[in-house]
Amino acid sequence: MSRMSLEGQVAVVTGAARGVGELLARKLSARGARVALVGLEEEALKDVSGRLHHDSAYWYADVTDHETMSRVAREVKERFGKIDIVVANAGVATGGPFTDSDPVAWRRVIEVNLIGSAVTARAFLPVLAESRGYLLQIASLAALTPAPMMTAYCASKAGVEAYAHSLRAEVGYQGVRVGVAYLSWTDTDMVRGADRDDVMRELRQRLPWPSNKTYPLGPAVDRLVAGIERRSAHVYGQWWLRGMQGVRGYLPALIGTVGQREMKRFAPRLRGMSSGLVGAGGAADEAARATHGN
Repeated sequence: MSRMSLEGQVAVVTGAARGVGELLARKLSARGARVALVGLEEEALKDVSGRLHHDSAYWYADVTDHETMSRVAREVKERFGKIDIVVANAGVATGGPFTDSDPVAWRRVIEVNLIGSAVTARAFLPVLAESRGYLLQIASLAALTPAPMMTAYCASKAGVEAYAHSLRAEVGYQGVRVGVAYLSWTDTDMVRGADRDDVMRELRQRLPWPSNKTYPLGPAVDRLVAGIERRSAHVYGQWWLRGMQGVRGYLPALIGTVGQREMKRFAPRLRGMSSGLVGAGGAADEAARATHGN
């Protein structure tokens, strides 16, 4: 599919204060897009916005709050006149044994990653229908394969994948295209935060190649930008993820067998693992809820 110029396009990126969202906003701006940044870290968003190449603005918002996100959608449209691209990127993660997990943190992963993505789409789809635009949902390798110690994250990313595929069929006749982006372990605050736990880091290192590596952020985001330019239905942040689609049906049984062996190996070390949200983004989410009472 041929690429569409981003010059003059208006793109909304959620979770834009850091990591994938921040670099994606920068690269979209460098290609001529005007960018609306959405997230929970107001000062960081302000800093990102100030360093972009073209016109930009930022909004402090919790993506799980429908009223707030509807207001943001109206204000972005008023500010820029239109919206062509929305990237539902905001996400949090937690790790560790399900039975010992913090139920509030576990639920929050589902709320932000799955419900927040749906709230984002609900708010922005009417404007995307006007522009015959593009919604890109950020998913993960976790949507393609289950993994022990990642129940909330896998459930949320499998959910957004299925939701986005369903949505594509609903809105395609209106001229709105919907894409799903898959990323493996990518060098972000979230992954670095998870790696601070020795068990999570060692479990990941024992995964089969190439899923046991941490990949640089830049090339992955370049692939996302190319997918946005093509309005692609599927975007793969790492080259090998495309091949996972053909074998994903075999993975639950394989992981179920191999995972039992690995969990038995690590069982003596599982007690006392941190069960809260990981990384700087997780800390920002927890701080925002403590401040605003959500």
